[in-house]
Amino acid sequence: MSKTNFEDNMQNLEQIVTELEKGDLNLEESIIKFEKGIKLSKECNKMLEEAEKKITILLEKDGNLEENNFVAED
Repeated sequence: MSKTNFEDNMQNLEQIVTELEKGDLNLEESIIKFEKGIKLSKECNKMLEEAEKKITILLEKDGNLEENNFVAED
């Protein structure tokens, strides 16, 4: 499975929300879409958390910004 980026995940999530809001899906289809939406939401949240950690690694030391490498935990 190829890794998708944040923007692709958000676009897919928006599409799922639109389909669910229309109300044209039966219950089973709605549940499947909802589950996929929850999964995408969690993936996006994880990506945002990792980006936030990368940003907070930029430390100010003696008036200079210092960038340290960040390793994501799985």
